[in-house]
Amino acid sequence: MKGWQFTKTHKPLELVEKEDPKAAPGHVVIDTKAVGICHSDVGTLEDEGWMALMSPPVIMGHENAGVISEVGEGVTDFKAGDRVAICPTGPSGLSPGYAYDGGFGTKMHAPAEDLFPVPDELSMEMAASATDAGMTSYSALFNVGQATPDMNIALIGIGGLGQFALQAAIAKGIKNIYAADVSEQARELAKEIGAKEVVSDIKDLADKDLDLIVDYAGFGVTTSDALEVVKPGGTVVLVGMGKLETTINTTPFITGAKRLLANVGGTPQDIADIYELMAAGKLNPKLTEVKFEDIPDGIEKLKAGEVQGRLVAVYNGDE
Repeated sequence: MKGWQFTKTHKPLELVEKEDPKAAPGHVVIDTKAVGICHSDVGTLEDEGWMALMSPPVIMGHENAGVISEVGEGVTDFKAGDRVAICPTGPSGLSPGYAYDGGFGTKMHAPAEDLFPVPDELSMEMAASATDAGMTSYSALFNVGQATPDMNIALIGIGGLGQFALQAAIAKGIKNIYAADVSEQARELAKEIGAKEVVSDIKDLADKDLDLIVDYAGFGVTTSDALEVVKPGGTVVLVGMGKLETTINTTPFITGAKRLLANVGGTPQDIADIYELMAAGKLNPKLTEVKFEDIPDGIEKLKAGEVQGRLVAVYNGDE
């Protein structure tokens, strides 16, 4: 197998060859078919704070879908040939691309308990994008944020994550859904999806009496501004990790009895809900595809803000 391996911060990914994995008890071997590329991958390469989450050297890639090639002893729910995705925050507590070799490699050795079947009607790239971008955005909005149709809601960052949340919100009947993004392309995407109003700065929505703001960007000022803007008693959910630190104005935060919550990942059920919306044609995220050999270049383009929607590497079997 081949893969793009992370060794340490500020060092480029290395293309390595390893022996093909063998399925241990309770595990399966998966031939990777698609892997999402995330802003957290950019952060891992740029910010030493991410080292606390990594187990280097490790092949990155935490948003994966593929086909099982081998099952280990004790695995009864899956068989060779099954199309599956991996929940990166699943029951095992082990995340691909962090704790073990992930989808930037041509094969993965994953705990069977973290797998979820991919419906036949979904492409592998769609299935992969749902395992983090879809799952995490959905969980942040509906599980942590407790979004309901009667709320006034704003989303910051209509990129790899926010576009999923915006489409899911509209599919679930939320009418007063607003969007903020510094990127003109992202703002155009938000308008196409159907946001009620789209702005470049969350502060421009201060008059909307917002019950909930979900920050899918997490670039420091986006979070502090969201806390200023959300109405008294309102909630801000932080998802994005564009920056690992921020400073907030505690006066309006405390006197307004506002809440700042965090969301990391989600559950296999969140993936199931996203797959259901996808299969019904209610959620069709914009994806930008690259090849296996172009993963490092894709990360650089993501860093430079040159990617619209979710970036996904699609494998053709010749890697």
